[in-house]
Amino acid sequence: MSIRNLERLFNPASVAVIGASMRPGRVGSTVWRNLLEGGFAGPLYAVNPKYTALGRIAVVPRVQDLPQVPDLAVVCTPPDTVALLVQQLASLGTRAVVLLTAGLSAAQQAEVLAAAQPALLRILGPNCIGLLSPYVHLNASFAHRDALPGELAFVSQSGALTTAMLDWAEARGIGFSHCVSLGEHLDIDFGDMLDYLASDARTRAILLYIESVTAARKFMSAARAAARNKPVIVVKAGRSRKGQQAAASHTGGLAGNDLVVDAAIARAGMLRVDSLEQLFDATEALARFRGNQADTLTLLTNGGGAGVLAVDAAEHLGVELTQLSSATLHALDALLPPNWSHGNPVDIIGDAPVQRYVQALQLLLADAACGAVLMMHAPTAIVPSAEIARALLPLATHKPPALMACWLGAQAVQEATRLFQGARVASYSTPEQAVRAFGFGVTYRRNQAQLLEAPSARPVQPEVDSRGTQTLVQQVLAGGREMLSELEAKHVLQAYGIPVVPTRRADATPQAAQQAAAQLGWPVVLKILSPDISHKSDVGGVALDLASEDAVHRAAQQMLERVRAARPDARIDGFTVQAMVHRPQAHELIVGASLDRVFGPVILFGQGGTAVEVVADRAVALPPLNAPLARALMERTRVSRLLKGFRDTPAVDMEALQGVLLAVSQLLADIPELAELDINPLLADAHGVVALDARIKVSSTAAGGEQHFAIRPYPQHLAEPCRWNGRSLTLRPIRPEDQAQHLAFLQQLAPEDVRMRVFFSQRHLEPSELARLTQIDYAREMAFVAVAPDPMNARGPEQTLGVVRALSDPDNIDAEFAIIVRSDCKGRGLGHVLLDKMVRYARANGTQNLVGMVLAENLAMRHLARSVGFVERPSDEAKVCRLVLALNGSGTELSCPAP
Repeated sequence: MSIRNLERLFNPASVAVIGASMRPGRVGSTVWRNLLEGGFAGPLYAVNPKYTALGRIAVVPRVQDLPQVPDLAVVCTPPDTVALLVQQLASLGTRAVVLLTAGLSAAQQAEVLAAAQPALLRILGPNCIGLLSPYVHLNASFAHRDALPGELAFVSQSGALTTAMLDWAEARGIGFSHCVSLGEHLDIDFGDMLDYLASDARTRAILLYIESVTAARKFMSAARAAARNKPVIVVKAGRSRKGQQAAASHTGGLAGNDLVVDAAIARAGMLRVDSLEQLFDATEALARFRGNQADTLTLLTNGGGAGVLAVDAAEHLGVELTQLSSATLHALDALLPPNWSHGNPVDIIGDAPVQRYVQALQLLLADAACGAVLMMHAPTAIVPSAEIARALLPLATHKPPALMACWLGAQAVQEATRLFQGARVASYSTPEQAVRAFGFGVTYRRNQAQLLEAPSARPVQPEVDSRGTQTLVQQVLAGGREMLSELEAKHVLQAYGIPVVPTRRADATPQAAQQAAAQLGWPVVLKILSPDISHKSDVGGVALDLASEDAVHRAAQQMLERVRAARPDARIDGFTVQAMVHRPQAHELIVGASLDRVFGPVILFGQGGTAVEVVADRAVALPPLNAPLARALMERTRVSRLLKGFRDTPAVDMEALQGVLLAVSQLLADIPELAELDINPLLADAHGVVALDARIKVSSTAAGGEQHFAIRPYPQHLAEPCRWNGRSLTLRPIRPEDQAQHLAFLQQLAPEDVRMRVFFSQRHLEPSELARLTQIDYAREMAFVAVAPDPMNARGPEQTLGVVRALSDPDNIDAEFAIIVRSDCKGRGLGHVLLDKMVRYARANGTQNLVGMVLAENLAMRHLARSVGFVERPSDEAKVCRLVLALNGSGTELSCPAP
């Protein structure tokens, strides 16, 4: 379930409290008091066999005795009573329950769900403090205070943090559209909340406090949909949680839970912060400064100390300060006293009158290269802060916003702060707060860019041998092993186009090692080969740069002695001998993959080598990857700056490095048994990449493969060829790379065809709108395009001839479809081909109804729809038909407006 019946939770017509009481200190009495004092306008009912009345309100002993069916019930009774109460409420017709009761066993929770689900009764909790919806005066909680009305929705897994937030926010005059405590989220979870709040008109931004996530694909899909509409800001607890200690590879240990959560939040287009204070700082920035697209910051201050604090904060947080142009510097020289700072920060000196503020800010805002401007003011006796604020307001309210403010102090700047906040200018109390908030905006835009990426699980790569790799994996598992040998692991890498160093296997004798080395040529590297030893260097199982037979013989003998002493339990199958690679300017990197227990397959990139855990320079991404996402993954590491080249070291071949990440992404999609992968070190320099060592762990029970990706990849399997009017077409899902091709298609549509499709005339299409058409979430939306080669140039790029779209509601009950065909292809059956494709897909996807809104005058579309079984139903809009196809075959034809 998702948003079904959630309107009954947030906007009920009536509320019943099961366990309402008058005993001080009881949950039932607190909830009852909060509902009464909150001013809820609808009927309130109390259920408790111990009372006949609570004040002037009659109390009934049983749920069945309620005078009418309540929309919402709040249950605060002992655990062993809950399942029966839920069953009774469901039978009555109640569709939402706030379950405050704590201490339900797993069996009791299962009974509650079994009682609720057949009636689609929604449950908030258990073990929560309830919810508050100030606009309808609903306080269905045992919080210690009510919430102020506002535009922020707060959803928390922690009840204690919910009450702390209410207290903290009231002291700052911050209000909420909804405040929700999820508790153990037995039914209603973060995905449901995100889906509901994304379309809630009163909610401007969504704030989440998360301790754990369940149903990762549902969560990611809901988060991506919500983040397209409004800012979603997350405080996620558990940054200090230790990684997986029993991991068989570096990646398994390094890709701990928190790194994966970071990657998921970024990929969904959300923003992560560390504290409640930062939650509101970020909200202020995104709500009032969201339109600013600058990545650099210019500092304007009347005091050097504030400027230094801001610079320190920028350095610490990775915020880039603007390099002022010579023209701007000359203009400032002419305006400011000789002892001004002559750079960024722009220190206009503490004696600055109002006009100096105005003129300096005008100069900076006139230079588009200045990026964003942070104006910092410390109060002085020269001029009241409020006068400066009033003078700056015409510049401060510039659209898009270009100015942030920091009013240092308290009482002296109180009026100035009020003026700026009243004009919706992002304002902060300290330089550090302001700089951090600007940094949040930069990170948010980067995450929003990732949100628009929807790559294929199998990117365009050199041909891979997935079948041979699957055969090898099955042989390993059939042999009772989980760890591939080094040679087997390198074979897998080669099968996916990842270069590896030439390697030979040798028996566990010095003589065999000598023979293998002679075949390769000198110098060589010698490694122990054991299914029980993953990290060879830890037990002295690696010898480098051996340049002769004698050196190999001695190294092999000593290695056997060291390993047997360190790991007497380990089976020794022999040695691997590989060519010694001399690439003095190469960087040692690590690329890996593992399975997160919540988000499934993940990919890791960072600085490698034997000190990989100590250096801890790594980042994680969720597959599938494409080129932009692979680059974004690399950019999140410190080593990425070195890879771009420095001094006499040239830049790394980034395309080759990117290819490794794409290959690993495809490997994760193809091989569901893949549990862990470690390529360490991966050498990378200007000449390319080469894997020196690899570890792969497989498991017959691994929850891998693309079916377990947290983000549904591009569904290539839905592509199919067809014939249309003697031409060969391909019907396939639209993909992000189709932007230019789709724009060309839209530009060839006649204005009248566009009007019939979207009910108004053709207009300019913004880049963001075009991106929205081609970069879709395949978990809840589908667009099929009919593409064909250009008839005038068979070797040229393909053309789009038509498109059909369907967007399902979060419960997959109704999917609204729309179809449009290139104007020169109309009337020749292509619309029928596209609509048939969508009907087949929707039915297979479990959608119950396919729905379309069509102008009554659009007779061609109405005829097409009827020809495939749609019925026409009245619409709320005049001159519009509502077309409905019940995918189980039912439906009744009703009247439709005449054209």
